[in-house]
Parts: sequence; structure tokens; C-alpha cells
Amino acid sequence: MIGLSLMHGVCVVGVGLPSSLGQPKLARVRIQCSTKVSSSRQQLLESVDKELTKGDDRAALALVKDLQGKPNGLQCFGAARQVPQRLYTLDELKLNGIEAMSLLSPVDTTLGSIERNLLIAAIVGGFAAWNVFGISQQQIFYISLGLLFLWTLDLVSFGGGLGSLVVDTIGHKFSQKYHNRVIQHEAGHFLIAYLVGILPKGYTLSSLDGMMKEGSLNIQAGTAFVDFEFLEEVNSGKVSATTLNKFSCIALAGVCTEYLIYGFSEGGLDDIRKLDSLLNGLGFTQKKADSQVRWSVLNTVLLLRRHEAARSKLAEAMSMGSSVGSCIDIIENSINVSDL
Repeated sequence: MIGLSLMHGVCVVGVGLPSSLGQPKLARVRIQCSTKVSSSRQQLLESVDKELTKGDDRAALALVKDLQGKPNGLQCFGAARQVPQRLYTLDELKLNGIEAMSLLSPVDTTLGSIERNLLIAAIVGGFAAWNVFGISQQQIFYISLGLLFLWTLDLVSFGGGLGSLVVDTIGHKFSQKYHNRVIQHEAGHFLIAYLVGILPKGYTLSSLDGMMKEGSLNIQAGTAFVDFEFLEEVNSGKVSATTLNKFSCIALAGVCTEYLIYGFSEGGLDDIRKLDSLLNGLGFTQKKADSQVRWSVLNTVLLLRRHEAARSKLAEAMSMGSSVGSCIDIIENSINVSDL
């Protein structure tokens, strides 16, 4: 008699049992395959994608919460094991391989370099046109005045979105490092949000991507979340510690991801400013704000280290434009519940 019974999604197989006549009689075979569990989850996530596409965030979140933590549902959503919350010193962060200054002071040297090169190219091109076409000083004045008008119009009407679109598009086109960094940055936001229990509802990886999806020049690379519960707390003036912890980690996930991969962060300055603004709005003292940020950094870095493989696979999926549901499925397939 041979039998194999592995629960939670692996096939249960039975092989012939001896009968009273000495001949083998087939035992009842029960099939419980992983494909069934996967299929059930995929169907759920397809429904989540549909609700997000319709803009019904509440319905999408309700679907996710309904199967949160269930064997055939979503095991990883909001299930991350986190470090105890207390006041951590800078020395304790260093003991965990975290240099706070390199992480929390991002400077985007790539886009800065592109902007400088574009300015130099414009000046050189202007001199070349002056020499080749014999442009008069008056014509140069009018051309400069026209360019200044366009620049001002962009700032006033689009908040500098047109200029950002041009620079960001050039960055993605000619700098593979910049392109990869943005993808990894957003994958960090997505992964941490899901693990702490905030549902991502969409993402863009470039200004051009944002304009095509949202029809706006003011949308850059970023990840959006189902955050109505958070907004309700903010509007009431009372944000719970649990909610604040979640969004602090999400805000810092991008810079933490860059730090772990490259040893420093370039993007994410706006994320840090928004977190600072939130803490100031809640009336945090500098000491209390520092404590919140240090805990969030440590917690986020440890989560990202623990689930590096999941983040890498997620980034690859996001680079191909996978749906939110597909990205969630990759996370669930990449992480063992025991490793959370």
C-alpha cells in the first residue's frame, strides 16, 4: 500500500489497496491540486482588477479582505512580521547596516545632469544657428522671449509638468540606470504597501506613462493606493498609530529600496517631504517625528531584505505593465507564509 497526502494544494494520490481476494482494488483518489487554489485566487484578483478599473475602491478592498489570510486566498496581505516600535538610535540603525544620511537625503543626479546637458545644448545650438543662419540680435531676443513665455506658461498652467515630461522621457530613453531605478523604487512602494495591509490600486513608471493613463501632465512615476480609510482618519484629525505606521513605511519604501540596491537613494525626496508634512500636521515634535521615521526605516529595510526575491519578480512584472491583480499574485507565489 502506497499513499501520499500533502495538504494545502498538492495532489493527494492513492495507489492500489489489497482486497479480500488478494487482488488490488483502486482506493478512492482525492485530488486537491495547487492549480485549483491558484485558479481560485486568480479569479478573485481578476475581480479586484475589474473593480479598480471601475474606480470602486471599496468593492476592491472588500474582495481582498474577504479572503485575507485564508488558505485559498491571500496569505500575505497585511501579514508582514514587523519590528517592535520604540525609539531607535542612529547607532542601532548602523548596526543593522543602515546609514540614515545616505538613505534620507536623496539627490537625483541623473535628471539634474540631463537638465544641465539640455541647457548647454540649447546654448550651443543657439550660437550655431546664429553663425550658420546669420540670425540678428533682435531675432535672438524674440526667440529667447518666446522660450521664456513657454517656460512660464508651463509653470503657471501645468506646474512644470511639460518640462518634467521632456526631462523624464529623455531619462528613461537614454539612461538604463534611471529607468531601472524608477521601476525598483515603485516596486518597493507596491510590495511594502501590500505586506502591511494597504491595497495598491495602480502605478505609473514615467511621466509619459502617467499622461497616457490619466491624461495629465502633472503625474510622474508613482504608485497609488486604496487609501480612503486613511483619508477619513486624516480628515477627522485623528490618525491611529497603526495607520500612521503603515503609511510611514509605504512613504519610505522607495528610498529604502534604492538604498538597498545602489547604496544610496536618488528619487523619493517628495515622498520624504510628504511624510514630514504629515507628521508636522499631526503636531509631532521633532523628537517624536525622528522616532517615527527611524522605526519606519528599520522596519521597511528589514522587510525588503527578507523579501528581496519577491520585490525583484514584482519589479519585472511591473516593467511589463502587469495589472495590480497579477502583481499581487506574483507576491503571493514568491513568499512563503512562514517567512513573513
